Amino acid sequence: MSATKTTHFYAIGLSYRKADAVVRGHFSLDDTAKENLLSQAKSQGVEALITVSTCNRTELYGFAEHPYQLIQHLCENTKGTVEEFREVAYIHKNKEAINHMFRVGSGLDSQILGDFEIIGQLKYGARQSKKVGLLNSYLERLVNAVIQASKRIKTETILSSGATSVSFASVQYILNNTENVSDKKILLFGTGKIGRNTCENLVKHSKNPNITLINRTKDKAEAIAGKFNLDVKSIDELPQELNASDIVIVATGANEPTVYKDLISTEKPLLILDLSIPKNVNEDVMTNKNVTLVHLDDLAKITDDTLEKRRSHIPKAEAIISEVMSDFTAWLDTLKFVPTIQAIKHKLTDLKNSEISNQRKKHSDFNIEQVELVSNNLIQKITNQFAHHLREDNNASDESLRLINKIFQLESSDNV
Repeated sequence: MSATKTTHFYAIGLSYRKADAVVRGHFSLDDTAKENLLSQAKSQGVEALITVSTCNRTELYGFAEHPYQLIQHLCENTKGTVEEFREVAYIHKNKEAINHMFRVGSGLDSQILGDFEIIGQLKYGARQSKKVGLLNSYLERLVNAVIQASKRIKTETILSSGATSVSFASVQYILNNTENVSDKKILLFGTGKIGRNTCENLVKHSKNPNITLINRTKDKAEAIAGKFNLDVKSIDELPQELNASDIVIVATGANEPTVYKDLISTEKPLLILDLSIPKNVNEDVMTNKNVTLVHLDDLAKITDDTLEKRRSHIPKAEAIISEVMSDFTAWLDTLKFVPTIQAIKHKLTDLKNSEISNQRKKHSDFNIEQVELVSNNLIQKITNQFAHHLREDNNASDESLRLINKIFQLESSDNV
């Protein structure tokens, strides 16, 4: 980052808390949109940026002079507008942004408390950013700290017990609201991450061998079906399979509805679960009186017997976050010393070079290699001493920095 501008770390975005499924759909980022956004940000001088987009939230974590720069990148790469963003969004800055990432990554801010699938999205976002050179040491260290906290919470608390994901909650809903579920014909349309997880939970908990998979790319469906010995049909057979099914789970991730009224002609009861953002089932299907439509936002309101137990572990999870976050903040504090240490090193190196030049003129047999070796070692030892003092003396670090700058007549520079 240029020393002429002051940038801050921001977390900007929207989530299920204030934005409904329709609005979240407007700001949803698919893989292509994420790539375009990162490329655009890179070309406009953004130093570091991570994108996260799930069925429950879309967020950007990154550096900017003003949060509007990040908001603009988001709106230009989605269907959302700045006006719409303002109505439902949140903007966190510096320490608040750090704390927000910890809460999101640990499942404390999830629509279903304890949902740890979000940490995978955060890891994926960091990998994508690293590929294009948008993951600096600050953001990489922060993500790793969040991953560490998430792992500890998962192993040291019971926050992730019970139904902690949309895919599990959908299966739980089916089990609780369908009689003789093992005898029902089930269609799973869409085999992305949520679809795969739902399929696994269905097989495990429903004991139903009559499950059919459909995906636009048939070989992806076949790869999953092979693990569980399930049927696979082509996308052309969707209307036929819809009307032959008792339960349909839609997790296609398309930008427009893939299931709508005109596709449904069956008169028997049909339960449709839409796990997609944007919504992939048109609400006009409910004009058929035999159709029950449940969206993932409805599933998130369902509580199970272990929810209260999980809530009781929130303080322990928050204590873990506080501990890991304090380690990260301590590391962050040392960054303000770096410009001064580098300036000392440059100052001593200039003095060394000037003195070597003078001595070479005075002595014809001057051994420059030996002098360079000794003087460079001394410079390194001196700067190490200063660095050690500043790290150990946190209470007086600002005063020490001022004194060092005065003694060495260093140019003051703005720290970011």
